[in-house]
Amino acid sequence: MQTEVAPAYINDLLLFIYREYLVPLYRNFINIRRWTIDGRDVLAFTAVDSRGLWHVDIEVTMGNPLEFKMTPYGNVPEKVLTRIKEDLIIVVQMFEDKIRRTTLYFAWVPEKKIIPEKTVDRRRKVLSKIFFGNMLVFYIIFILLSYTLFLVATEIFKIPPEYYPLILVALQFVMVLFSDKIVGTLGDWPITSSSPYVHILQYHLSPEQFATVQQNYRKETFLQIKREIYDETLAVGKPITCEVAQKVFHKYGIEINPENLVVKTVNAYNLVKEAAVRFKLPIPKIKLWNVIVPNAAATGPTPRFGLVLLTTGLLVQLDEEEIFAVVGHELSHVKRRDPVALALLVTAEYLLRVYYFWAFLYYFGFFYIFLSFGILYFIAKFFEARADLESALQLGRPDVLANALRKIGYRRIQMERMQQSWLGAWFGWNPHPPISFRIERLESLREPEKIKHPFLQSIKDCIKGLIADLQRL
Repeated sequence: MQTEVAPAYINDLLLFIYREYLVPLYRNFINIRRWTIDGRDVLAFTAVDSRGLWHVDIEVTMGNPLEFKMTPYGNVPEKVLTRIKEDLIIVVQMFEDKIRRTTLYFAWVPEKKIIPEKTVDRRRKVLSKIFFGNMLVFYIIFILLSYTLFLVATEIFKIPPEYYPLILVALQFVMVLFSDKIVGTLGDWPITSSSPYVHILQYHLSPEQFATVQQNYRKETFLQIKREIYDETLAVGKPITCEVAQKVFHKYGIEINPENLVVKTVNAYNLVKEAAVRFKLPIPKIKLWNVIVPNAAATGPTPRFGLVLLTTGLLVQLDEEEIFAVVGHELSHVKRRDPVALALLVTAEYLLRVYYFWAFLYYFGFFYIFLSFGILYFIAKFFEARADLESALQLGRPDVLANALRKIGYRRIQMERMQQSWLGAWFGWNPHPPISFRIERLESLREPEKIKHPFLQSIKDCIKGLIADLQRL
């Protein structure tokens, strides 16, 4: 398992695993020990069954990648091994998240403008909620527009009220037709065949050092540091090195430890290009949004006008195989024209509500809205499950996509382990199925070549998953 943590912090991860995982669950583990072999630290422990029927020897070997080794003895249930693996991935992500809070990030796309790393402002936050999959904001905007348009159409333009819903629907489809351009405004850099690489520098600081740096240096100073590192390396065809970074940081009074520095280069264009080839699609436009939040989206009315949006955070937190799998998921949406299909579903519900169910809505408004939106979101889960399945089928690595989901969704996995949370994941206004269901489904995929209709299979799997979870009550 690849980690974004610098070498100086690798060994701290062992202590973190001990404190945050083994100690709280001390009844489940015995024989906790630690040693060094070939210069690499190893943390070993044994997971035991309370009835004494089985045990599992586990070794975590430090390095990059981290190595997890599990040796089962006795009839160990497969779910136990999966749970241990998932627990270890979660605790590593917790550690990385902790380190990430006190890390300086710099990202460059050669030959493109130098811009600062950004937080998500209000406008971009709204757009990201709409187009990164949570359609709740879209529905709210849709409803607000309907009432605003009603007032404008009837009072100013004297348009008969029965026509204004059709005007609203037309506006919605204009949004869909130009969705690639709207989402493209989130991106900071285009990724092209002539500028395929994204270069990322991470410098980890202690919480005290980070607070001092944040207090004493303005954003403009960090932008100047970023520009000078670029001018001495990428701008003249040289790689980013620790020596150059040290020199530039030193100029501004910041002394850095080389072991706290990580440099990563990702050929984002080739990853998207290869995934598009596998899906037999034209290469979509690619934009990079320079925020540390890990996410990806794809949109466009047709594959010809498709766009893939990646964030710097996704490139930081995932390895290349995992990024490839996530891109495959997004390209499935483009190939199957999911944005258009979902827009048609929303339109159908809206027109039925306005022209046929208005009287029912008058008496049972909240119940109707809750039920209709719940159904729409449940249908949207079929599209997301199909995208998972097609990524696995076309790219051939369902386990890699499962690990990517674990990394970027570890907080949701923890929430879903509580009964109320996984119920909310199935019935709430969220287009994605429970992430635990998605992971288990990918890892249990057998003989994928026999799946002839991924969408129908995804409908069946979602319904079976919901029934199985309800039976746990």
